[in-house]
Amino acid sequence: MSAAEAIATLKSKFDPSAAAGLDLTYQFDVEGGDNYYVVVKDGTCDVQQGDAADPDCTLIMDQATLAGIVSGETDGMQAFMSGKLRVEGNMMLSMKLGELFPN
Repeated sequence: MSAAEAIATLKSKFDPSAAAGLDLTYQFDVEGGDNYYVVVKDGTCDVQQGDAADPDCTLIMDQATLAGIVSGETDGMQAFMSGKLRVEGNMMLSMKLGELFPN
């Protein structure tokens, strides 16, 4: 699964009820692939290719790790603990991704 396919899958899993009242930007820096950012605002989810101006949380990983996390084959916390996923910015927001994009 490419980074583009993984991000498209992520968007299809979006739970608007979990995003009520939120205004957050997640940056996905994909090593060996294109970068994307996801803006979650008041129950909506907007995905853009490229780099956000001022993301709240940046997740850095390779395409295989991104695909594994999105598909549910890889646990995000395990990927983080093993060094396959790095988080910059507000680390607590990375925990919220599971609620916003449930498997």
